[in-house]
Amino acid sequence: MRRPNVLLTGTPGVGKTTLGKELASRTGLTYINVGDMAKAGKLYEGFDEEYNCPILDEDRVIDELEDKMSEGGVIVDYHGCDFFPERWFHIVFVLRTENSFLYDRLESRGYRGKKLQDNIQCEIFQTIYEEAVLSYREEIVHQLPSNTPEDLERNLDQITQWVEQWTKDNN
Repeated sequence: MRRPNVLLTGTPGVGKTTLGKELASRTGLTYINVGDMAKAGKLYEGFDEEYNCPILDEDRVIDELEDKMSEGGVIVDYHGCDFFPERWFHIVFVLRTENSFLYDRLESRGYRGKKLQDNIQCEIFQTIYEEAVLSYREEIVHQLPSNTPEDLERNLDQITQWVEQWTKDNN
């Protein structure tokens, strides 16, 4: 049976991981957190001293994911989206969070100074959404609010319904 590939993207702290894990549980799709996969496989090409984080080796990530993505049925969670091949995804969800919520979430993760401010600005200026629209067919890119537990439930219901409909239509 064919299953869709779903991309969950957005600024760090918008709720991609929470949504992705629960979505995988409800739909039976495979959940992949690119950050965790990169850490486990040491898929880095250096370290960014300014942001105090490793620099992802995008080519190695693509190589690591290629077979899984061609099989289908994968939820990919990552805060960037422009380096993934367009052919991989049937739908792209960009999670959006109001700045007051996002600031608190990032601060609780230990984000400070420039890293905190740059991520807040990324959300204000819709950087990830614009990246998604430029990287994928506009009709498959959707923004979802991700501020409250109610938003999470609505998003889970909406995406689950989409997965079920896609699966019916493509098998």
